[in-house]
Amino acid sequence: MNRELPESVTLDMVAELAGVSKSTVSRVVNGSNDVSARTRDSVGQAIASLNYVPNRAARSLASRQTHAIALIVAEDSTRFFSDPFFPTIVSGINAYLNDTDYVLNLFVASGDPGDKTTRYVRSGAVDGALIVSHHSSDQFLNRVAASVPVVYGGRPMTGLANDFYVDVDNARGGREATEYLLRQGHRRIAMIAGRLTMSVGIDRLDGFRAALAAAGLSEAAVEQGDFTLEGGAAAMRRILDRGEAPDAVFAASDLMARGAIRVLRSRRLRVPHDVAVIGFDDSPVATSASPHLTTMRQPWLLQGAKMASVLVDLLAGRQPPRVTLLDPELVVRRSA
Repeated sequence: MNRELPESVTLDMVAELAGVSKSTVSRVVNGSNDVSARTRDSVGQAIASLNYVPNRAARSLASRQTHAIALIVAEDSTRFFSDPFFPTIVSGINAYLNDTDYVLNLFVASGDPGDKTTRYVRSGAVDGALIVSHHSSDQFLNRVAASVPVVYGGRPMTGLANDFYVDVDNARGGREATEYLLRQGHRRIAMIAGRLTMSVGIDRLDGFRAALAAAGLSEAAVEQGDFTLEGGAAAMRRILDRGEAPDAVFAASDLMARGAIRVLRSRRLRVPHDVAVIGFDDSPVATSASPHLTTMRQPWLLQGAKMASVLVDLLAGRQPPRVTLLDPELVVRRSA
């Protein structure tokens, strides 16, 4: 005969039916080996009889784990919703976590006023954190990293030897983009660099300069953008206002490359006939621009999945690689 069950079955009810303490039930639910086979069977029968479903909070009390991970994006919400990098890397993270017990908490925290994000992480509400789009000025991230295990998307600016991160080989990408322009016969090559408060901006600029140095050439110009369409346009105007136009431009993101193309057209310069343009990302922007962008493809989905994998391994006590570098890939289209 089926008994009528209460609407909400609690841990106390299971303990009473099994004739054990509440802490013993918690140990069984969380897979502890410190329980006899007879007691485990008794608790298991009580759980089945009451149709008890252990909730996340109960598991958390016993294991000291929340099975929650924070994804901290150190940018303002405007850039988060306008840059194609963010939804793609979040998709990669989610795809990996879907096959685990972990849930993802998103924080878009530019500067973390009032230390709200830091206080939340320190409260024990999450087991670890993934951090993307970090800058040298984001000191609050150091406080986050001192509180929980952290994996960065991109080489962190902390310079600490024990940092875990998953990055694209941006220096290689900058070098290969420039080498491609050199093979096409271009010699007056300018660069629209990304933010130099970020390792991604520094590394792509270093790769650009290394390729030119190997060819015995100097840069036509370098202007810093901010990885946005408007920043790329402003940097392109500054380059052209110097005088002689370059014969090629390497922009450190597709958004900046698209902004540069708009300015070149407004100055009656044809792409690629007068000025070739190459971007970086192979985001949807690359094929919505006209002409379609030659660019360095980044494996953003894979990067997100790798970040999640490294953090889950850390939380499980395993020893994942401290540094994971992914290769960019040249994609040739009409702009260069």
